[in-house]
Amino acid sequence: MPKKKVHKVAKSLGLSSAALLKLLKEMGIMVKSHMSVLSDEDEKKVKHKISEDKKRVKKEFTRRYSRPKVKEKKKKIDPVAIKEKIKSTLAKMEKKETRKHYKREVRAKVEVKPTEKIVEITDFMTVADLAQAMKLPTTDVIKKCLDMGLMVSLNQRLDLDTLTVMSDEFGYDVKVMSVEDQIATDVEVDRLERPPVVTIMGHVDHGKTTLLDSITKLRTVEEEYGRITQRMAAYQIEYHNRTITFLDTPGHEAFTAMRARGAQVTDIVILVVAADDGVMPQTIEAIDHALAASVPIIVCINKIDLPGSNVNRVKTQLAKANVVVEDFGGKSICVETSALKGIGIADVLDAVLVKAEELKLTAPFDKTAKGVVIEARLDRGKGNVSTILVQEGNLKKGDPFVCGAHFGRVRELFDQQSNRITEAGPSTAVLVLGFSGLPQAGEVFLAVDNERRAREIASQRQLIERMRKLKAKSKVTLLDLQEKIKAGETKELRLILKADSAGSTEALDEKLNELSMEDVAVRVVHKGVGKINVSDVLLAEVTGAICVGFHVGPDTNALDAAEREGVEIRTYRLIYEALDDLRSAMVGLLEPIITEILVGEAEVREIFTIPKVGLIFGCYMKDGKVLYGAIARVMREGKEIIASKVTSLKRFKEDAKEVLAGYECGIGLEQDGDLQKGDTIQFYKIEETAAGDGK
Repeated sequence: MPKKKVHKVAKSLGLSSAALLKLLKEMGIMVKSHMSVLSDEDEKKVKHKISEDKKRVKKEFTRRYSRPKVKEKKKKIDPVAIKEKIKSTLAKMEKKETRKHYKREVRAKVEVKPTEKIVEITDFMTVADLAQAMKLPTTDVIKKCLDMGLMVSLNQRLDLDTLTVMSDEFGYDVKVMSVEDQIATDVEVDRLERPPVVTIMGHVDHGKTTLLDSITKLRTVEEEYGRITQRMAAYQIEYHNRTITFLDTPGHEAFTAMRARGAQVTDIVILVVAADDGVMPQTIEAIDHALAASVPIIVCINKIDLPGSNVNRVKTQLAKANVVVEDFGGKSICVETSALKGIGIADVLDAVLVKAEELKLTAPFDKTAKGVVIEARLDRGKGNVSTILVQEGNLKKGDPFVCGAHFGRVRELFDQQSNRITEAGPSTAVLVLGFSGLPQAGEVFLAVDNERRAREIASQRQLIERMRKLKAKSKVTLLDLQEKIKAGETKELRLILKADSAGSTEALDEKLNELSMEDVAVRVVHKGVGKINVSDVLLAEVTGAICVGFHVGPDTNALDAAEREGVEIRTYRLIYEALDDLRSAMVGLLEPIITEILVGEAEVREIFTIPKVGLIFGCYMKDGKVLYGAIARVMREGKEIIASKVTSLKRFKEDAKEVLAGYECGIGLEQDGDLQKGDTIQFYKIEETAAGDGK
């Protein structure tokens, strides 16, 4: 039986750990603390001691408080009264008089189920919070900590292991709650139709912001330096009595990080492609981000009024990039526009409403607000301000909130035209003032009951984030893919492929696809020409891919992003090195092939019984060798009777690691069973072969 710890034994005996430690000290059994281990013999001694003490106390109590029995006087028997009673009974029997019998009501027994004592705890909970969760005085919890050798104060935070041990000491089962579980509410609220959130994406200078200006009737393109969008913006319009929210993302590759965030919070993507330029590198990146986020795409072929426009060529290029329009038998709606002249704008909005009807977008309105950070910046006059896209509930002025490791209270709300508003519903982008610090774009924004609660949750998140950084490990590496597979994830090797030329990219892509096996597939999430940039790292982090560079490396910003996000970057100069390395990674994804290899055979010639050891078999090695720890199979007349393991191996009186053929040795087996003289023992070693070897 496994040994028990002191506090577990105390719990089974109905004692406190301190009381049991004191008893052990009186009995002369030396232990250090409640976490020390007791042997079975010591546990029996403790139980015997407690039993003897109970008997002694009971005997003493009986001797002191029991009263001497007083003999009762016997009543005199009246024979005359007995005769009269017999006569009356016989008379009743002759008249057939019977006594009335009253039925007792049988009440159903109600089983009283013992109530389970469950306490909900979170990581880095304070001593006061733990006492409140267990409905105990804080002094009891502090006293228990002192008994365990922990010097704590009322507001000191404890880690999860200490909280679990403390709860167990008080007899509570533990339910670990995450920080998000503390805020989440199970109140069912009716879900109503909400406006769609549309992101406009595409290559730089293909007319995204001009298209948005034509839709919103604003002139934002003139406000941007060089007429290029360099920040994410949000706008709302009314069309056919329906509200549509638009997010404008930068098209230049230096701002790909913001474009990635746009794809993650949107319902529909409008992909803008210039009819004269066609599909460009940033167009493909935008497509990959949208596909990674599983967002439907509406293709907008812009600049059809220019002389060099070729709509069919653009559609063909899009089909090669996995976006097949309806004209080619696909599912993506395609609209031809000229944003500068206002051609096809209504068709774009109609396509958005049609796609929104298909998606059936709904959200709860009557609840605390939840959203996501679109953009955050430091304003000289307003302080920390963030653009929040509300996804659920109503965000109101004065609501306390928590956002990542920051908290605050909504001091002011502004709409897209910098007008003050009092509340914002789902699918509405608003500028929020009142943050304690600048949150990261993409952080979840949650409204809470009070500011104190928000401050506590933000503090917990800071501690958890600090611990996460201390234990930081690469999320996506070739070395830990085997662990991911064992955890139940898909057997798929995802790659972001970059090379120095288009020819190298296509050649490497083709060779990598040939590596796919029956159980493991290679999927190139994105491929392109040029250095590995921040966009590639962000896409790899979202999709769980590995960045592979052929004759190219990462830039400085990409290296920083890869270290921050935990993405592995591998670079190669020779194509066969890349293929061999990735093939090894794929083979590592498969379960290894386990084989037993026969290494030796021995004959049992004598059986010895050794005190305190057991049976030892005197054997003669006929062939090969025997290894300590080898698998042993005992054969008799060609049939296997025992499968065991070599637990001891001796040559004369000395221990041996192996004994070769032609020598005698003593062998001890884990399961000896019914061995006889003349039996044959075959010895095997286990060898793991990586799946795919030799194929």
